[in-house]
Amino acid sequence: MHDPTRTYFQLPEAESRYDTGRAAVLPLPFERTTTYGKGTDAGPAAILEASQALELWDEELGSEPFRMGIATLPPFAPEAPDLGAALDEIRAEARRHLQAGKFLVGLGGEHSLTSPLAFAARDVHGEIGVVQLDAHADLRDSYDGTPWSHAAVMRRIVDAGMPTLAVGIRSLSTPEAELVRERGLPVLWGQDLPSESLLPRFRQHLEALPERVYLTFDIDYFDPALVPATGTPEPGGGDWYTTLALLRSLFRTKRVVAMDLVELAPVPGHPASDFLAAKLVYKCLGYLDEGRRQEGA
Repeated sequence: MHDPTRTYFQLPEAESRYDTGRAAVLPLPFERTTTYGKGTDAGPAAILEASQALELWDEELGSEPFRMGIATLPPFAPEAPDLGAALDEIRAEARRHLQAGKFLVGLGGEHSLTSPLAFAARDVHGEIGVVQLDAHADLRDSYDGTPWSHAAVMRRIVDAGMPTLAVGIRSLSTPEAELVRERGLPVLWGQDLPSESLLPRFRQHLEALPERVYLTFDIDYFDPALVPATGTPEPGGGDWYTTLALLRSLFRTKRVVAMDLVELAPVPGHPASDFLAAKLVYKCLGYLDEGRRQEGA
C-alpha cells in the first residue's frame, strides 16, 4: 500500500509509482568507516522528512519536476558483515533499478557507498565518467586498514579506470596530492570556487569525460557555514547559487545516469542542512527533467 509519509516529497501515488516514474530514490542508511563525526546513517531519513516541507514548483526552471515521477524505494541495508561484501550487495541492488531504466538517486549514508553505485552504473550503461563535488579528495589507497573506506572511495573509482572530475577539494594528504599530479587527475580546488573562470573551466573539463556521467555529491563540499551537519566539515567550500550553476551545466552538457548525495549527519533541532540536501536532490531532478522536456519539444 502506498505510504506517503515514507516517500520523497510526500508525493501522491500517481507521481511516486515505480513502474511509471523516471527516477527512483534509494535510501542507504549505511555507516561503517566514518572516522570523526558520525551519524550519516540517519541522513536518508532526515532528507526524506525535510523534503516533505519543500514546495513543488521550481522558480528557476518554471516547472514542477516531480511530474516526471519519483519513486521512493525502501531503505536498503546490506547484511554482510564483511565491508567488501556489503558494498557488493549495494551494487547488486543499484544495478537492479538501473536495469529497469530508472535514474537512481542514492541517499547516504557514508561516502564509501559511492563506488558500488558508480560500478553498477557502469555495469548497465557502459563507459561513464564520475563527477565528484566534495571537500576531500578521498584518494587514499586505504584507510584504517580497509581499501573500502570512505576516505578511499575515489581511489577505487580511479583505479577501476573511470575518468573523474573533482570539484571543491580542499583537504587531502601528501600521497593523494602526489597521485593527482602523477596521474594528471582533473581537479577544481576549493580556492577556485569563487573564481569567475570556474564555470568555463568546469565545462572544459567536462568535455574530456565520456558522454554518460555519474554524479557523487558529498555534502561537505559546501561551506560549513551553510551546511554544518556533516562529519568532517572543512573551511571554505561552495555556495548555493554557484553550485546550482555547475549542476545545471553538468546536466545540460552530459547524460547523467545516476547520482548520490552522501555524508549528511543530521543535527537534532537544526534542520537547515537536511532541508538543503533535500532541495539539492530536487534541483538535480529538475535539471534532469529539463533535458527530458527539451528532447520531447
